[in-house]
Amino acid sequence: MSHPPKSGMVDWLTTADHKKIGIMYLLFALFNSLFGGAFAGFIRMQLFTADGHVLSPTLYNQFLTMHGSVMIFLVVIPALIGFGNYLVPLQIGARDMAFPKINAFSFWINLPAMVLMYGSFIAVGGAAQAGWTSYPPLSGREFSPSPGVDMWIFGVHLLGIGSILGAINFIVTILNMRAPGMTMFKMPLFTWTWLVNASMILVATPVLAGAVTMLLTDRAFQTGFFRPAEGGDPVLYQHVFWFYSHPAVYIMVVPAMGLVSQVLPAFSGKKLFGYKGMVIATSLIGIIGFMVWGHHMFVSGVSPLLRMIFMFMTMLIAIPTGIKIFSWLATIWGGQIRFTTSMLFGLGFIGLFTIGGMGGVLLAVVPIDVQTHDTYFVVAHFHYVLFGGSMMGILAGLYFYFPKMSGRFLSEKMGKIVFWGMFLGMNMTFFPMHLLGLLGMPRRIYNYAQRPEFTGLNQIASIGYLLMFIGGMTLILSVILALRKPKTAEADAWNVNDVQQTLDWTTSSPPPVENFPKIPVVA
Repeated sequence: MSHPPKSGMVDWLTTADHKKIGIMYLLFALFNSLFGGAFAGFIRMQLFTADGHVLSPTLYNQFLTMHGSVMIFLVVIPALIGFGNYLVPLQIGARDMAFPKINAFSFWINLPAMVLMYGSFIAVGGAAQAGWTSYPPLSGREFSPSPGVDMWIFGVHLLGIGSILGAINFIVTILNMRAPGMTMFKMPLFTWTWLVNASMILVATPVLAGAVTMLLTDRAFQTGFFRPAEGGDPVLYQHVFWFYSHPAVYIMVVPAMGLVSQVLPAFSGKKLFGYKGMVIATSLIGIIGFMVWGHHMFVSGVSPLLRMIFMFMTMLIAIPTGIKIFSWLATIWGGQIRFTTSMLFGLGFIGLFTIGGMGGVLLAVVPIDVQTHDTYFVVAHFHYVLFGGSMMGILAGLYFYFPKMSGRFLSEKMGKIVFWGMFLGMNMTFFPMHLLGLLGMPRRIYNYAQRPEFTGLNQIASIGYLLMFIGGMTLILSVILALRKPKTAEADAWNVNDVQQTLDWTTSSPPPVENFPKIPVVA
C-alpha cells in the first residue's frame, strides 16, 4: 500500500507507516517511563527511613498502584510493540503491516488510556489504590469508592483493545506477507518471538478484559461475581487475573529475548547457536506459560494436589528457558566479541534474567512460596525478571537498531554510563530486596517503624535507584544529542549482516517508504 507524501507533524499524526508507528510507540514508552520511574522514586524516598513521611498513606498507595500499572501497560509492552512494529515487516521483506490503518488505530487508542490512568489522580478520592492487581474486595466499591478505580479499568479496556488488534495484525503479517523463499524456519528469531508473543496476547488479553469487566459490573451494578454476599468469590478474580497476568510476564520478556538473540550473535561474530532449538523453546514458553498461573494461588486455599501440579508446571518452564540461556552462552563462546553498549546490555540481560529465573524456581516450591509470599522477596524476583530481562533487552535493542531507525549512532561513551548506571543501580536496588523478603518485610507497606532493622537494606536500595535515575537521564540526553547529528549510518550500520543475514540490514538507514525498491527474494 502506498502512502501519499506529507511533511512535518501532519505526517506523523496521520501516518500508517509501520516504521513511524513503531517509533511513536517507543517515544510513548519513553515518555511514560518518566512517570513510572518518578512514582518509584517517591516510593524509595518514602521507604528510606523506617517512619518516612514523604507521602501520605493514601498517596503512597496510589503511587504504588500506578507505578506497576504504568511500567507494565504504558512502558514495557508499548516499547516491545514498537520494536515489533518497526522490525517485523523489515525482517520478513514486507512493505508494511497487513492492516496499516488498524495498526495506527492500535497505537492511538493508547493515548486516551494513558489520559484515563493519569487523569484518575484528579478524580474525587484520587487514583486507584488497590495495587496493579486490583484484587477484590480491596478494589470493590466498599473499600475503593473512588472513580479512579473505574478509570483504571476503562484504561485497561482500551489498552486491551489495542493489544488484541495489534496481535491479529502481527499474526496475519507474519503468516502471509513473508518475502518469496522465506520459509518459517528462515525467519529471524525476533520475528519468531513476535509470532509467539502475538498468539499469547490473542489468547490471554480477552481473559483480563473479562476479569476487569466483571469487577466493573460488581462496582457499578452490584453484581455478584466477586462479592460473597451475592454468592460470588473474590478468589475467582485471582484465578482469572493470573491466567492473563502470568503469561503477561512472558509477553513482556519473549520479544526482549528476540532482541537479545539478534544482538549477541552480531557482536560475537557468530551465528546464533541452535536456531531451531531456540524456535522450539520459544514456542514451548508460549504454551507452558498458560499452565503456571496457579503458583500465584498457593496460599489461597487450593488443594494440595493442585499445588503439586502447578509447582511441577512452573518448574517445567525452566527447561525451555534454560535452553535459550545455554544457546546464548554457546553463541558468544569463542566469538570475537565487540563490547558495544548494545552487547553490554545483551550480556547484562543474560546475567540478570538468570538470577530472576532462579528466584522464580525457588518461588515455585510450595514451602518456600508460602514462607515468602507477599514479601519483598517476590518484589525482587519479578523486578529481576522484568527490569533485568525486559528493560535490558529493550535497551540492547535500542542501541542496536537506533542507527537503522534514525541514520545516526548513539554515543558509545555515554552508553557506557547508561549501562553501568542501570546495571549497578538495578542490582543495588533489587538484590537487597531478596534479603528484606527473607527477613520478613511485607511488600506494599507504607512504613516499617516496628521493624527498624530493615532500614539499612532499604537505604541501599534507594541509593541504587539514584544510579538508575542517572543512567536514565543520560540515555535521554544521549538520544537528544544524537538526533542533532547528521545521518551517517549505512545500510549495514554495524557491519554485521555477514552473520545476521536478515533483510532489515539490506535496506537503507533509515529505510525508505515501503522499505524496499522491490520485494526481495530469499534464497
